[in-house]
Amino acid sequence: MIWRGFLLVFVAWALGFMWFAVSLPVPVAQGDTDAVIVPTGGAGRIPHGLEILDEKKARLMLVTGVDTDVRPAEFAAEFEVSMERMQCCVALGFEALDTRGNAAETADWVARNKIKSLRLVTSDWHMRRASSELRRQLPTNIRIVEDAVATEPSLFTLFLEYNKLLASWLSGALPI
Repeated sequence: MIWRGFLLVFVAWALGFMWFAVSLPVPVAQGDTDAVIVPTGGAGRIPHGLEILDEKKARLMLVTGVDTDVRPAEFAAEFEVSMERMQCCVALGFEALDTRGNAAETADWVARNKIKSLRLVTSDWHMRRASSELRRQLPTNIRIVEDAVATEPSLFTLFLEYNKLLASWLSGALPI
């Protein structure tokens, strides 16, 4: 009897994993927002966020989860951003250590800057969890546009991220 329960849970997990792996979020071309939010950690994220600023699809950008050793001038040099652009439009967040921390750091920044809409830019395999954590932290009246950076994740990356997503959903559903 117990093995049937385990089998049912395993089949549900496997079907969910297949859905997760074959239906990764995609890039979004249209739509303007007040800000673009870019969690560090994946190739292509920051350049895509800067491209959104250049195209005037957002007026501000927060890069969340920046290593505390990184200085704005180093960031500007690495990504070829003028210091004027850094001062007016690009904020570096140094508080976050993980995806949940990115969401908390973003929520604080959004409140301070009176943001009503934002574009979340992260890797396709990371989008669901990043968006879920962010939606938990933000007021419901903040519009979030999910703009995934296309990648070619390994099966191992997908496996880890799917299980992190499940853990995130469970931790959000359970009272602490």
